[in-house]
Amino acid sequence: MLTMNQPQTQSTSNILMVRPAVFRKNEETAENNHYQQDAEIKDVQEVALNEFDTMVADLKSRGVNVIVIEDDPSSDTPDALFPNNWVSFHGDGRVGLYPMFAPNRRNERREDIFHDLVHTHGFALNEIVDFTEFETHEAFLEGTGSMVLDRVHGKAYAALSPRTDRHAFEHWCETMDIEGVVFEAFQSVGQDRKAIYHTNVMMSIGTGWAAVCLDCIDHPEDKSLLVESLKANGLTLVTLKEDQINQFAGNMLEIQTIEGEKLIVMSQNASCALTTEQRETLGQFGTLVSYDLNTIETCGGGSARCMMAEVHLPLEVEQQS
Repeated sequence: MLTMNQPQTQSTSNILMVRPAVFRKNEETAENNHYQQDAEIKDVQEVALNEFDTMVADLKSRGVNVIVIEDDPSSDTPDALFPNNWVSFHGDGRVGLYPMFAPNRRNERREDIFHDLVHTHGFALNEIVDFTEFETHEAFLEGTGSMVLDRVHGKAYAALSPRTDRHAFEHWCETMDIEGVVFEAFQSVGQDRKAIYHTNVMMSIGTGWAAVCLDCIDHPEDKSLLVESLKANGLTLVTLKEDQINQFAGNMLEIQTIEGEKLIVMSQNASCALTTEQRETLGQFGTLVSYDLNTIETCGGGSARCMMAEVHLPLEVEQQS
């Protein structure tokens, strides 16, 4: 069986996205997601749906296999369009289920999605690894929001926060047989420095590159630890500023088309926040594509990367062979 610390591809052409039914600013997550704001937008759900559909249509037109799941309106899950927080899919056929900070986000976990992936889309699912028991201990680890994975080098990076517990992360690393790198990251909120709620807001990792906001790491030893780990794997660093990650420039994801062309996906706000030099550096590793996600970013406090759960599961025919 393939284990997490064996070489894997960083990006995949199979992306799961959940089409929102009741999108709004989630009152239960605003407590520590300081990117969420009140939006003076009429018909927030309709506007967000248009942003979502436009992104899906373009990704499909580029040759990405986007698996769209319809949100259940009866479950009242305003953040359902951010599925990467509650689930992750791995090349050894394992699926991770994660402990969520907000009670109303726990309703996003749906086993019917796994049924569809197996019986409709032909993926092999060997084991569901359930970490949700940590919720009973008020400890949380919100998937690939809390963790940024370097699948090629068998590492996971986690910035500690109310959503990312050290012990839960260490348990995940041990279970998934992957090396963990832990640090603290902060953002300025008024006169205070507060923990960034999700690691994937301030850093992204692709094939051969990493974009990271070092200004968010206040402790020198943490900064050195992170930089040394990234450079040890030969990754080209794109150093972001805090005002750039405030526009979600750190919330990018490398995916690929069915033909293998790499895409680096982000929002228009993120793209506009990048410098010409940063765009040129990233452009060496993939085609930069961006989408207008302003309403989703404003109300949801998440962006393009959060909307995509990469499906690294093997296909059933591949596993049989």
